[in-house]
Amino acid sequence: MAVSLLSNVLVLVCFLYNPEIRRPAPGLFTLNLTFCNLLLTVCSMPLMLAGLVGRGAPGGHGVCQTAGFLETFLSTNSMLSMAALSIDRWVAVVFPLRYHSKMRHRDAACVLGYTWVHSMAFSTVATCLSWVGYHKLYASCTLANGRAGSRTQFVIFTLLFHAFTFLLSLVVLCFTYLKVLKVARFHCKRIDVITMQTLVLLVDIHPSVRQRCLEEQRRRRQRATRKISTFIGSFMLCFAPYVITSKAACDPFVYSLLRHQYRETCSDIINRLLKNRSSQNATGPSAATATATAAAAATARQNQGNCIPSVE
Repeated sequence: MAVSLLSNVLVLVCFLYNPEIRRPAPGLFTLNLTFCNLLLTVCSMPLMLAGLVGRGAPGGHGVCQTAGFLETFLSTNSMLSMAALSIDRWVAVVFPLRYHSKMRHRDAACVLGYTWVHSMAFSTVATCLSWVGYHKLYASCTLANGRAGSRTQFVIFTLLFHAFTFLLSLVVLCFTYLKVLKVARFHCKRIDVITMQTLVLLVDIHPSVRQRCLEEQRRRRQRATRKISTFIGSFMLCFAPYVITSKAACDPFVYSLLRHQYRETCSDIINRLLKNRSSQNATGPSAATATATAAAAATARQNQGNCIPSVE
């Protein structure tokens, strides 16, 4: 819970601090995902801990229904936001020359509006039909059949909900990131061909340099595969038990804090804070010394004024 809270707050601080992060259109998707994770952390995690300790619905029926509505809405919204981020990266890699015309702030706002309408529709229907309650497997207030005689309708609703949220997002992520991986491997092969041709021409190159070049080729091929696997693997955790804790804590690192732009912003913030603190510590003693010197001079002038010269 602490990791999730601190990491998402740090993403918001970087977003507000650096205009280069706010300027691109997909920054709206990152901001929406961060807000969803923050609300999940603040609203759902304490109730989950209370449910684990008390082995039952925390706070009564009304509180559990409200928490279930928020959990359904925020989880759906965050999953669709992850799918939107994957579409943005697919467009950026596959269509780099047309990216700015295809992904504008207006387009990002339309996609974001769809995620909110989609999430609100499913969570509202589930709450109105009393299909939100305490689930023992997840130890939280989420989708659960609280009405007798509506098992078939609940199963149909659950299948539709999973198909149009989790399955839809998973298909979008797999399609887009596999396309990105295909393009990345194509460029890696081109770079490898150029590197090998250069190594063949450089006959007198040292074997250690040649070995480092080959190792760099291997790392470059593995880097793209590792990133794609991280994106899809973190999404697959969405429907595992106790997912809220793991997902809300992983998303800030997977989608934001491990990126070069966010790391530079974090280091810039830390350096500025340390510089301000050191300047305050440096000016503190000097200011105190100046104040003491001025007070001593004023006292000396006052003593001279009070002295009456004696006539011998």
